[in-house]
Amino acid sequence: MRFAPSPTGALHIGGVRTALYNYLFARQRGGEMVFRIEDTDSSRFVPGAEEYIIESFRWLGIRFDEGVSFGGSHGPYRQSERRAIYKKYVDQLLDAGKAYIAFDTPEELEAKRGEVKNFQYDAHTRLQMRNSLTMPKADVDALIADGVQYVVRFKVEPGEEVHVNDMIRGDVVIKSDILDDKVLYKSADELPTYHLANIVDDHLMEITHVIRGEEWLPSAPLHVLLYRAFGWEDTMPRFAHLPLLLKPDGKGKLSKRDGDRLGFPVFPLEWHDPKTGEVSNGFREQGYFPEAVINFLALLGWNPGTEQELFTLDELVSQFDIEKCSKAGAKFDYKKAVWFNHEYMLRKSDDEIASLFAPIVAGNGVDEPMERVRQVVHMMKDRVDFVKELWPLCSFFFIPPVEYDEKTVRKRWKEDSPQVMTELADLLESLDDFSLENQEREVMAWVEAKGYKLGDVMNAFRLALVGIGKGPGMFDISAFLGKEETLRRLRRAVETIGK
Repeated sequence: MRFAPSPTGALHIGGVRTALYNYLFARQRGGEMVFRIEDTDSSRFVPGAEEYIIESFRWLGIRFDEGVSFGGSHGPYRQSERRAIYKKYVDQLLDAGKAYIAFDTPEELEAKRGEVKNFQYDAHTRLQMRNSLTMPKADVDALIADGVQYVVRFKVEPGEEVHVNDMIRGDVVIKSDILDDKVLYKSADELPTYHLANIVDDHLMEITHVIRGEEWLPSAPLHVLLYRAFGWEDTMPRFAHLPLLLKPDGKGKLSKRDGDRLGFPVFPLEWHDPKTGEVSNGFREQGYFPEAVINFLALLGWNPGTEQELFTLDELVSQFDIEKCSKAGAKFDYKKAVWFNHEYMLRKSDDEIASLFAPIVAGNGVDEPMERVRQVVHMMKDRVDFVKELWPLCSFFFIPPVEYDEKTVRKRWKEDSPQVMTELADLLESLDDFSLENQEREVMAWVEAKGYKLGDVMNAFRLALVGIGKGPGMFDISAFLGKEETLRRLRRAVETIGK
């Protein structure tokens, strides 16, 4: 298998899904993954894009066996470094009469488009153009010797049915009459186009299967014809063309604009565009776990046929079946991505979440031992979707409230609350055993003996310690805070609230 992105900017999340499906397919069959860079279009090259793509897969845990930055025996793996290799195969096609040289300028092509409705450079029009099929060989050689720029076009013969045996879509049949004579090579930069480079690279790198996006399906018949032209039919890869990722709402394919509009990332990592200076959010910086992103993407267009939704990467490898991929596009349900992240939050150990939360705690000026951070995580992680959401929800564990929520004060702080909280503080101060269990036992007995309403007492107690009417069990909070801090907060509330 291979994944071959172009270094033209940030890696779209649809490209990540394509790479993931290639990875699952390869690993399930004991195969290997090649990482190749398609950089034959130098005008679209963006500095930093290649490094960004590699770092994205490193974060996601998708490992390649060979390729750019990984090494291997089939290099070089950047297409821009393989000029001499491609030229050999261009010449082979020319010598066999399977391709021809064309000198048409952009202006001449534009004029022909104006002259011929729905113009296409093909078997019906090629003999009207300025190319080696219509010019004497001596003239062609002279132009080349004079340094006149040219392209090499593949000669598509009309009247053929081209079969693409797609692993998702079955037998796709295209008539060669609708195909144009694609440009395979440009003398201007001595580089091939995508069509030739991929065929040659896939053959030389012994690629046996190619999973790619639906947008490449129209080029598949040409690739079949190229394999045939080289006599490589026996080594032609099996193709699978994945359905598009669609907008969460409305119609059409998912775009960055949809993410900007609805507030979700469409890139794995944050991307800083070196040309515009624009910064685009990434799943990593948004706080997603890589495992959650992988799980979410795996189910966008593929279904295991069971009710199971949570899969480890190893489970995905064992259960993935390319034939169970949908032919229809998959809506990008970003809310489901949040759900996956919450589920992985629950699956992860308290220690792992605490190690991620501790820097946030420290960044807010709080110096707490890791064990205390872990205790807070244990109480609160089921209430959040992302680690970054923990601090606003549970900062009260580390920093006492300096003000009290007005709405909660009006609702929960009764006329007798100062007296009741003073009594509660005296009771708690008398306890030698400040464990959660002993606090609960003693306070419940006191509430019953005094005839107080438990809800009124607990609501006022929570407001005093937390500053708002939310949080875990009250004795979980007070046991964590300890006697001294609990009493300090209680007495401050009595002195402050309503004054």
